[in-house]
Amino acid sequence: MTPSDVVLPGTVLFACTHNMIRSPMAEGLMKSLFPNTVFADSCGISAGVPDGFVINVMNELGIDMSNHQPKSFADLEDEYFDLIICFSDVSHEEAKTFAEGKSTEVEHWPVFDSGLVSDNRDERLNAYRLVRDIILDRLKTRFGIESQPPGAGGNSGGVEQKA
Repeated sequence: MTPSDVVLPGTVLFACTHNMIRSPMAEGLMKSLFPNTVFADSCGISAGVPDGFVINVMNELGIDMSNHQPKSFADLEDEYFDLIICFSDVSHEEAKTFAEGKSTEVEHWPVFDSGLVSDNRDERLNAYRLVRDIILDRLKTRFGIESQPPGAGGNSGGVEQKA
């Protein structure tokens, strides 16, 4: 699939278990990659608490996640999305139920939960960065953004940087 073959959805929901790490990262990345083009939101099976490591690693790309408030599928029961991308098995099952009777596409992108990594701060930050970068690469591939090699100009492969 070439970038010109990709049809962007109007609305995308990213889902994981507690809407604390993977799905908010994906929401922030999507909004950065497609500002004013695609409406992106995120949720979990249940709503956890904001995660400071997410704020830190997203800030490294110039994406401010400090206002993210975790929410659940139940908080979005009256909403419609063209596409739901799930990062955990349980959110995938919930998304299929959420999408019943709607023309919503549901995709499962299993990505490990970096919140389960050791308590060592540096190891944990590296795990969060790895998850962020995996999701960013998947988004670029799925939505037809060609990656640039590091240092090839542009910004973080299409992710908007803070001034």
